[in-house]
Amino acid sequence: MPTHPFDERGIHAALPHVVRSLFDNGHYAQATFEAFKYVDKLVEHLGGASKTGVPGMMQAFSETSPLVQLTPCLTTSDKDEQEGYKFLFAGSILAIRNPRGHEFSVKDGPDTCLDHLALASMLLRRLESAGYDVSMT
Repeated sequence: MPTHPFDERGIHAALPHVVRSLFDNGHYAQATFEAFKYVDKLVEHLGGASKTGVPGMMQAFSETSPLVQLTPCLTTSDKDEQEGYKFLFAGSILAIRNPRGHEFSVKDGPDTCLDHLALASMLLRRLESAGYDVSMT
């Protein structure tokens, strides 16, 4: 039996089942949108941020007073990494989730969707490596 593309690409199992279902049915942009909605809600949940979306990511991953701390934030390198992930999380919401949530005509192919889901998976794994539980079930 052939391997599912999610298994080949290491798509994180914590992403909601609807993501795989949408992908399997050819709804690639919607699968991406659902995955990044999950990332957004997860960060809001983990950090107790008062905001969501880009403002929420900027608040949650602040290198000076993080609500979601990925590094000790003691050295310049620690602070740089924390800040870098702040921009990765915020940028993924801005560049990937938002167009799929605000526009009606976004069409993605399976490879683009898998690239997006791989990024979402990487972000989830970084949260896990910092000790956070990324399942919201």
